[in-house]
Amino acid sequence: MRTICSIISDGILIILGVIAAALLLPMLFGNRTLAVLSGSMEPKIPVGAAVYVQECSPYALEVGDIITYQMGSSTLVTHRIVNIDEETQEITTQGDANHAPDSAPVAFASVVGKVVFWIPLLGYLSIYIKTPLGIAVGCGILIVLILLNFLPDILTEEEKGPAKKRRKKRAAAGTTQK
Repeated sequence: MRTICSIISDGILIILGVIAAALLLPMLFGNRTLAVLSGSMEPKIPVGAAVYVQECSPYALEVGDIITYQMGSSTLVTHRIVNIDEETQEITTQGDANHAPDSAPVAFASVVGKVVFWIPLLGYLSIYIKTPLGIAVGCGILIVLILLNFLPDILTEEEKGPAKKRRKKRAAAGTTQK
């Protein structure tokens, strides 16, 4: 019983550790993790991907780079650079799935950073774990892990002491008690 619980518990911990590392480790290197919510960058970056955005100077950007920028007060957009005008300090972007460049240029000051890599589907998880249901599921997983670690000890506790000795004597004598 101990081995099965340990294997399941270890497996869950490894999976959770890999997911946590994928979401949190990039932050140690100055990257932001964002979820892609629309299909404007498909097929290159699919909906639901987690993109990792690294801060950089707008002057270090090149045509073809994928950037994330602030549009309005709260919307972040991730698109590819199709033109840079250093004189006006504006960048023209376009989603890979779009047929034309975005109508409004992006001011250098609005650039959040350059997309350095992405992981498909992980963005869905990063959104989900911030919801009430996601928090409840996370707590449930934690409870299951705790139970898997302590359940074998609780079950084998019953096997110790006088009850175990009586059962061994009955088994040796060939009798059982109901």
